[in-house]
Amino acid sequence: MKRRAFLQLLGSGSLALGSVGRLLAANSGPGLHHWAWTRVLEDEKRSVWQRRFADFREAGVSSLLLGGATEEACRLAAAEGLQVHAWTWTMCRGGAELLTNHPQWFVVNRNGVSASDNPPYVPYYHFLCPSRPEVRQYLIEEFSRIAAAEGLTGVHLDYIRYPDVILPRALWEKYGLVQNEELPAFDYCYCEACRDQFKSLAGQDIEDIADPTQDESWRHYRWNSITTLVNQLSKTIRDQNKMITAAVFPSPTIARRLVRQDWSKWNLDAVLPMVYQNFYEEDIAWIKASVQEGVQSLPAGRPLYAGLFLSSFKDEGKFEQAVVAALEGGARGISLFGGVRHLKS
Repeated sequence: MKRRAFLQLLGSGSLALGSVGRLLAANSGPGLHHWAWTRVLEDEKRSVWQRRFADFREAGVSSLLLGGATEEACRLAAAEGLQVHAWTWTMCRGGAELLTNHPQWFVVNRNGVSASDNPPYVPYYHFLCPSRPEVRQYLIEEFSRIAAAEGLTGVHLDYIRYPDVILPRALWEKYGLVQNEELPAFDYCYCEACRDQFKSLAGQDIEDIADPTQDESWRHYRWNSITTLVNQLSKTIRDQNKMITAAVFPSPTIARRLVRQDWSKWNLDAVLPMVYQNFYEEDIAWIKASVQEGVQSLPAGRPLYAGLFLSSFKDEGKFEQAVVAALEGGARGISLFGGVRHLKS
């Protein structure tokens, strides 16, 4: 094959550009739409951007969830017939300005430890608290600015959640953890603002509850805190005549349990759950079941696009099985992530 190789999967084997395009084309039809998460860097040559966008279009992708979505990048992508959605981290935000000047804005775990100076799991896990009015206002202003960029079709929310109270099963060994329950070090948020607001709404102090992990009202409070913020951001983004989408955990049940996302209640134009079966030590049939649960939970007409983790597939056959499973589950298309490299012919 003379085309450039497009997707180099980690481990043995690779999927060539022509293969990906053929497999997506074989599982396409009226109303289906394919996406990809990717990024451009300011110090890259513009010719690199152009080649990347052409490769995605050739592979059957129509929309990019683009990190570093400058107006020039949007213009170059549009020249290839691609829509661009600004891929933006939402709650997971470090940076010297926020950490130095607003440490109180960050989530606090059940042990009273703040993610501002002691983030869980990895050094960049500095999560903002969605309950704080000043955090909401900061994000509303930030996303209004992002949505104003010329050439964007929409804005894509990522990390729109709390830190993982429970990691996907395949990651437990990596961090030396057994998370059969909600451990205090990973259970957020117990900051003063959350405690005060919960007490006002529920009539009780969370500190007076013997086991907060089993309290339904406390669980719903945190689900609703994220939902309220998403719906405020939705209005902000739509006021700029842009679409709003979000990357979420695989199914409503898993998302609520692991990261406090009640995403079926979010006011979005489309949802892109990350149905990464290998993270959960599941087989490809699990993709179909997860997508089905998500589709059934959404309002009629709201599309779901299934995110597939390319690095978990070692050959074309498994990748095609995953695509078929997602579409049979009711997905309106596929979104590609991971293991992306652009190679010379």
